[in-house]
Amino acid sequence: MVNHRLLRILPACLTGAVLLSACSSMDMGNAGAKTEATGSAGGSNAANANAALEHCDRSLGTIAIIEDTTAPWYGVLTGQYKLGSTVPVLKLLVQQSNCFVVVERGRGMTAMMGERALQQSGELRNNSNFGKGKMVSADYGLNPSITFSNNNAGGAGASVAGLFGGLGGVVAGLAGNINSKEASTLLNLVDNRSGVQVAAAEGSAKSMDFGALGKILGNSAAGSAGGYSNTAEGKVIVAAFTDSYNNIVRAVKNYHAQSVAGGLGTGGQLAVQGDGDNGTPAPVKKKTAKRSAPQ
Repeated sequence: MVNHRLLRILPACLTGAVLLSACSSMDMGNAGAKTEATGSAGGSNAANANAALEHCDRSLGTIAIIEDTTAPWYGVLTGQYKLGSTVPVLKLLVQQSNCFVVVERGRGMTAMMGERALQQSGELRNNSNFGKGKMVSADYGLNPSITFSNNNAGGAGASVAGLFGGLGGVVAGLAGNINSKEASTLLNLVDNRSGVQVAAAEGSAKSMDFGALGKILGNSAAGSAGGYSNTAEGKVIVAAFTDSYNNIVRAVKNYHAQSVAGGLGTGGQLAVQGDGDNGTPAPVKKKTAKRSAPQ
């Protein structure tokens, strides 16, 4: 027997389902979408910065972030992982720390020089104040690099398959979705006037990706596992650079300049043969006179 009441309400239910499926929610500032580089910076002040980020009471000089876009790691970053430049993230971390004042030496320089070209051509207003001597020099250069980034540092499937008898295959399939993402980074701090490296620091980060296991356990279980059920490679790389930068700051807070007797670049202390006065002459063999044969 046809249920006429059901036929009457079915169209309304279907319409409601379609409308609900078209709806979406946007959670601006969601904590799960953030990286380790959080918040903002304005001048010497920072808001909502990572509590673990190192901080300086006074700035130590000006700094430019110099990224080698021809390096192999950069090709992997932008090609394989489809990620962008590391410069914006590092600029945020540096300014939030207040250890250095960031100056632009990247793509923003094109806009800066373009404004100066407009001023010189007479296109800008007379009071635009784009004369010479306005730009600030970079005391230091910070060079980032990624040592390695592993998208799957090891699934757990094989290690647990033998622990559950006949269910081993099922459990291994679930555990195989548990993998870790790792990244290791380096930062080199160079004095631009002398070219001397004043500090270098490694950083690393690792996260667990629970994959399908998190979905099967449910949202509450995934949340209790730390929210790593869908962690992107980019978050791990940002975390590694945050660790690197913290190590740079710790190093410069305890900085003592290296010294060489006689001054830097004046010949060094490791003498080599034939290097002027610094070289050690080779020992000279004494010649012995030949004895004449007896008559």
